[in-house]
Amino acid sequence: MSETIGFIGVGSQGGPMAHRIVDAGMNLVVWARRPEVLEAYTAKGAKAAATVAELGAACNHVGICVVNDADVLSITDQLIPVMKPGSRIAIHSTILPETVAKLEAQCDARDLQLIDAPVSGGSPGAEAGTLTVMCGGRQEAYEAALPVFKTFGRLIPLLGPAGAGQRAKIVNNAMLSAHMGVAQAAIEAAQALGIDRAAFVELIPASSGNSFGFGVFARLPSPAAFATGAPMLLKDMNLLKAVLPGHEGADEIAAISARFLAAANPE
Repeated sequence: MSETIGFIGVGSQGGPMAHRIVDAGMNLVVWARRPEVLEAYTAKGAKAAATVAELGAACNHVGICVVNDADVLSITDQLIPVMKPGSRIAIHSTILPETVAKLEAQCDARDLQLIDAPVSGGSPGAEAGTLTVMCGGRQEAYEAALPVFKTFGRLIPLLGPAGAGQRAKIVNNAMLSAHMGVAQAAIEAAQALGIDRAAFVELIPASSGNSFGFGVFARLPSPAAFATGAPMLLKDMNLLKAVLPGHEGADEIAAISARFLAAANPE
C-alpha cells in the first residue's frame, strides 16, 4: 500500500516542495492556516485537512516547513499524539538542534520516527527538484523518507544523528551571510579604487573570487533590497551563535556578516 504524505508550510519554499510531491503521483494531504492557499494542491488531487490533527492521523509521513522553533513545536504538539506508530515526521525548517533532539525523544515515546531535513536551494531549487536536503536521523528513518525527499531534492546526504542536518544548514546559511558581507566590502573597495561597478560585477563571476553570495549581492541595488530574505539569514546567524557561543570560527563568520545583515535588516 502506498504511503500518504502530509505537508505543512506551503510558503515560498515549502509550496513548491509540496507541488513536487503531488506531481510525483504521491498521495498528499495539506493543511494551512488559510485554507484558500490549498486550492492549487487540491486541484491536482491532493486532499485538504481541516486541522493539523486530522492531517496527522491520516498520514504516514509529514513534512514541516514553517519558520522557527516555536512554529515547529506548535505543529508537532498536535501531530505527535495522533500519528500512527511507525509513521515519521520530517523537519524541513531551520531550527535549533536541541529542539530536534527533544522532538526525537517525544517521537520515540510514541513509536514514531523523526528526521531533520532542512533544505537549501530556495524556491527555484524546489520548483526544479534540485534542492539539497541535509538529513539528520537514524538510518531507517532516512531510508524510509528518501522516496519523498527525492521528489524535490537532488543531493540528500545523511550527515549524522538527529540534529546533524540542522547544524549543517546553520553553518551553510552563516557562510552565505559571510560571503554576501565579503561581496559588499569587495564591491565598495573596487569602487573606491575607481573601478567601474558594472564591469567589476561582470569580472568576478569568471574569476577566482567568485561565490554564490557574490552573485546574489551583486544583483541587489542596495543591501536593503534583500529585506525579504535577510531576516531568515539573521535568524540562522543567531542560531549559529546560540549553538557555538564564544567559538572563534562562529564569531569570525558573524563579524564578517554583521555590516551586511545590519544594512539588510534596518529595523
